[in-house]
Amino acid sequence: MFDKNNKLRHSISLAAMLALSGLSASAWADAYEDAAKKWIGSEFKPSTLTAEQQLEELKWFIKAAEPFRGMSIKVVSETIATHEYESKTLAKAFTEITGIKLTHDLLQEGDVVEKLQTQMQSDKNIYDGWVNDSDLIGTHFRYGKTESITDLMANEGKNFTSPTLDIKDFIGISFTTAPDGKIYQLPDQQFANLYWFRADWFERADLKAKFKEKYGYELGVPVNWSAYEDIAKFFSEDVKEIDGKRVYGHMDYGKKDPSLGWRFTDAWFSMAGAGDKGIPNGLPVDEWGIRVEDCHPVGSSVTRGGDTNGPAAVFATTKYVDWLKKYAPPEAAGMTFSESGPVPSQGNIAQQIFWYTAFTADMTKPGLAVMNADGTPKWRMAPSPRGPYWEEGMKLGYQDVGSWTFMKSTPEKQKLAAWLYAQFVTSKTVSLKKTIVGLTPIRESDINSQAMTDLAPKLGGLVEFYRSPARVQWTPTGTNVPDYPRLAQLWWSHIAEAASGEKTPQQALDGLAKDQDAIMSRLERSKAQATCAPKMNPERDAQYWFDQPGAPKPKLANEKPKGETVSYAELLKSWEAARK
Repeated sequence: MFDKNNKLRHSISLAAMLALSGLSASAWADAYEDAAKKWIGSEFKPSTLTAEQQLEELKWFIKAAEPFRGMSIKVVSETIATHEYESKTLAKAFTEITGIKLTHDLLQEGDVVEKLQTQMQSDKNIYDGWVNDSDLIGTHFRYGKTESITDLMANEGKNFTSPTLDIKDFIGISFTTAPDGKIYQLPDQQFANLYWFRADWFERADLKAKFKEKYGYELGVPVNWSAYEDIAKFFSEDVKEIDGKRVYGHMDYGKKDPSLGWRFTDAWFSMAGAGDKGIPNGLPVDEWGIRVEDCHPVGSSVTRGGDTNGPAAVFATTKYVDWLKKYAPPEAAGMTFSESGPVPSQGNIAQQIFWYTAFTADMTKPGLAVMNADGTPKWRMAPSPRGPYWEEGMKLGYQDVGSWTFMKSTPEKQKLAAWLYAQFVTSKTVSLKKTIVGLTPIRESDINSQAMTDLAPKLGGLVEFYRSPARVQWTPTGTNVPDYPRLAQLWWSHIAEAASGEKTPQQALDGLAKDQDAIMSRLERSKAQATCAPKMNPERDAQYWFDQPGAPKPKLANEKPKGETVSYAELLKSWEAARK
């Protein structure tokens, strides 16, 4: 706990300030409560709490903030709609309700990670609280630089942990829990990568008949990659034009850029079936192809028991290259993630296998070519199709879970004040409204609220997905990855070699696996990680590992089984039945 002398000095300064202002302590308390009432009435609605329950929750924050009142703290997150709402609106509300001066900076994701690395390496405090992806969970628990939130809540933060926090209500809490069973990050927002398609086109009788005549099965939501490929070919080469406009059966991006790495580390391999069974991530081999033994990474090359350059990963990369060249708009190959994101909203893309639900808000704006006049979308989102190496029990896609993280190098008093803010912006008082603004839900109670039921018809399947049992198969990068920032930097340059044709997919992934192993070997030698550090396997013949159960799996004789689809209506019915 911060020392009593500091607390005493603060109390004296506060008393002096009150005396100078002519206000009593009770009058100041009333002012904070009045601010809480104002925000409840004007901004914090709808909520899963009643107005009375909201006020009680905020009264706790007012009381808990007393030792920190008048302090200035700084937190940071990446720039997305949810965090913009926090920075512009919730930070102001927090300051008015608690008296803690809060600055919430917004930076590009890469800059957030870079500054976080700097603080971890230097132990010099840059920010008092960080929202960074739970993809770093393997990094955080190994280096010993990050506070365990479990320990924080039990010890110095015990009196500053809200009794209504309700950890079990967070749908992403398993993603921020390390192998030691402790929570290291508190989810603040999350979104998935899903399949996106033009439901209006898929329902056209002429297109349905033409597709079935050629492929022998119904045009619908693809269950496997074979069907996705058939549909991509169908719209790009057979349909070609709809309402006089050139259309394409696939959308992606291929420019040599850091975002190209996200395309793959965000579960592209696991969608194809690389890695092992296991939720939230494959064990012992995860979707990055990294094998662990007793929590220690032992290799990513097939020759070390990994799967980064195994047949399933090579298949996935080959399809990525082929589909980009054959079925996407020609300009897609020169685009980055951010440049390609708005393209489907322009109305000439039939489907996209890998589409982030964070784009939902932008994709539902009135007047877009993909929106109906009544405010409902012409498109829908659904579970992504699976590749031929995929087996029941494996993860099927990615969820980005931006989560509150606190460094041990942050002075305790500032850390605890930032912990209050983290709880405030995830509290039930504000979380439903924040979900409606940013469409990045974090709480079970919000997802199942009447407000989300009312919104569902305008969100193209987002609510149905998050209410479905299927959502547990969409998970972030897991704990097998020992140093996310360093390893993630390798992916985009190697994948770009395959995308450009400079190397074959096998050659590109061989180089990636080799470089990953080199970094993990250096981590092993450096002894920089406090727990579960890499202990690299010696290399041995690849066939030895192919002969073992699980990943890496040997190459399939047939990598394109018959296409399989399901109607969207039947898909929704199956989700509803599974919920009962």
